[in-house]
Amino acid sequence: MTPREEYELLLELIETLKNAHCPIIVEGKRDIAALKKFNIHNVHQLTSSIESEVEKLAKSSKEVVILTDLDKEGRKLYIKLLSAFQRFGVKVNDAPRQLLFKTKLRQIEGLYRRVLNLQKKLRGE
Repeated sequence: MTPREEYELLLELIETLKNAHCPIIVEGKRDIAALKKFNIHNVHQLTSSIESEVEKLAKSSKEVVILTDLDKEGRKLYIKLLSAFQRFGVKVNDAPRQLLFKTKLRQIEGLYRRVLNLQKKLRGE
């Protein structure tokens, strides 16, 4: 994948998240900070047990985006969240996660830095 292709995929990811009209679930505060730099809101960090978080979100939303990291722990967490949301009848929008898999980025907290680095590379800096 060329830097241009990855950059365009990341821009598509960012736009998809900006246009998501549902909660975006992330692992930590750094993930929230990275997304806020792109003016992405409605981001929720897991702060308590998965079941209680899912139950709380299921009461207010019929759809969510699960944007956990693509490392081993993030994948395990994704599977647990997916299963829990499905039990509550909440649709999981996987489009942003599928876009992320197409890039080299594996941790959400690195999104802002990755976009900046690709911008510099494309400008020839």
